[in-house]
Amino acid sequence: MRRNRRKSFTLLLAVVLLSLVVSSTGSGQPRFVTTRGKEFISPAGKPLSLKGINLGNWLLPEGYMFKFKTANSPRLIQTVINELVGEDEARQFWKTYRENYITREDIHFLKQSGFNSVRVPFSYRLFVSADEQNLAGPGYELLDQVIDWCRKEGLYVILDMHAAPGGQTGDNIDDSWGYPYLFESPESQALTISIWRKIAARYAQEPAVIGYDLLNEPISTSFDTAFLNPKLEPLYRKIVAGMRTVDKNHIIFLGGAQWDTNFKGFGPPFDDKLAYTFHKYWMDVNQGAIQEYLDFRDKYNVPVWMGESGENTDEWITAFRRLLEQNNIGWCFWPYKKMDATSCVVSISRPAEWDAIVASPRVRAKRSKRCARTGPQKKRSGKRWPAILSR
Repeated sequence: MRRNRRKSFTLLLAVVLLSLVVSSTGSGQPRFVTTRGKEFISPAGKPLSLKGINLGNWLLPEGYMFKFKTANSPRLIQTVINELVGEDEARQFWKTYRENYITREDIHFLKQSGFNSVRVPFSYRLFVSADEQNLAGPGYELLDQVIDWCRKEGLYVILDMHAAPGGQTGDNIDDSWGYPYLFESPESQALTISIWRKIAARYAQEPAVIGYDLLNEPISTSFDTAFLNPKLEPLYRKIVAGMRTVDKNHIIFLGGAQWDTNFKGFGPPFDDKLAYTFHKYWMDVNQGAIQEYLDFRDKYNVPVWMGESGENTDEWITAFRRLLEQNNIGWCFWPYKKMDATSCVVSISRPAEWDAIVASPRVRAKRSKRCARTGPQKKRSGKRWPAILSR
């Protein structure tokens, strides 16, 4: 009798667990993009080739995309705007800017152009209060909105912390103070983990999100890489551990040191849903340019993803896209839009009197050594991209 009760209880438990799985997925099938060996796998169980674009300059402005030179980091750009119009008008400017730089129409246009995914770079400052004591800011609602648009259009989203507390690169693109203090500051690390954990909890059940790109281009070449590089994977482990307490569904992307190019500091994968991301700019397009990432993929049987490239001619971008696809590597070019540019999908018309702003003393001086990446807009160059994607 006791044995029969035990069997009945075991069977009942199995039925309950199965019902929970079915109710959480809607059809009993996985709801999320996942990994299987070297591939990304769609919710339908088939290999997924990512064809993406970066929404750069939206949630983290970059000076070169404003045609600024000295004012090349977000806080320096903000200083320029404050000096030009005052703090109150500047706050309204940035609110209007974020509401109009990326809109529902942009996401629809990207879907129609043949992309299947977007990477959303953001600054941590949009997710904390001014004194960084509370996890509150406009960033959460902005992500909610763009993810909702992408879900409705059938585009996947990868969220990218482009500027982390303390700075992960030590360069202008992370809005830091000239050094990657993140790797030496327990406070900055704790805040990074807290922000990612809150974001992960918010989107834990969101199938439109593929995953999280934890730190963009950590540890520039300008610093003591022998000292800093060994700190990268241990920090990744801490961030992932915090996120997995709230989200076990999504892929986590780890970028290599030195602008996401150096994978030598990585050991075997420490989580069952990791992917590794590299960036490549301004090199000769040949097999040797990506072979080390293919070797890493083969060694550890994990997916690799090209998270940034571009800022080049149509011919170069086409050649690199073909090389990546020939080697079964998904891609995400940079950026979607810039001002007066042909190396992106959309070119923004230069506003009237913009040259006078660029020529002002706060903006005019010498360009930094490294060229960083860079409302209703005219889509002047957008028609080229379907051809680039299919050549």
